[in-house]
Amino acid sequence: MSNPGRPPLSELPAFYHRYVERVPDEDLNGALEESFRKAMDMFAGIDEATSLHRYAPGKWSVRDLVQHLIDCDRIFAYRALRISRGDTTPLPGFDEDAYAAAAGADARPWSELCTEWQEVRQSLNSLFRSFTGAALLRTGTANSGTISVRALGWIAAGHTLHHLHILHERYLTDGRT
Repeated sequence: MSNPGRPPLSELPAFYHRYVERVPDEDLNGALEESFRKAMDMFAGIDEATSLHRYAPGKWSVRDLVQHLIDCDRIFAYRALRISRGDTTPLPGFDEDAYAAAAGADARPWSELCTEWQEVRQSLNSLFRSFTGAALLRTGTANSGTISVRALGWIAAGHTLHHLHILHERYLTDGRT
């Protein structure tokens, strides 16, 4: 992949700015790898019981949060693939809470969720490494907003870092791990 750099915020809807701004790296491949490494390190310190923890009634469990990362990485990769190939079909958004409710993450072993996220993220990373500079700069429409392929990669990295921060602050700071 050639590195056209960090996307200007004009290449993505305002909702995603917080994710891109969370990424300290200036290289997309490095950002994706670093967020992957940080997640794997954090997940390794979580046991089966802690993975079922919810920090408040009605909130996602740790397993739900990881399932959300899996779902989002798949969606970011799909959007990036479609847009990179010049597909101009507007791509729909999705309801993350409905996806979480339907996924049944709490019924799955913690180790299985971690393995699946690892595989999905490695696939996303491979996809972004395959893009040419021109492909990374292509734009399309997703969730009713204009977005570039490279922005989707930065969003994927920042989205992971965002949820790792939430995991640390809201789930793991009460002495569970």
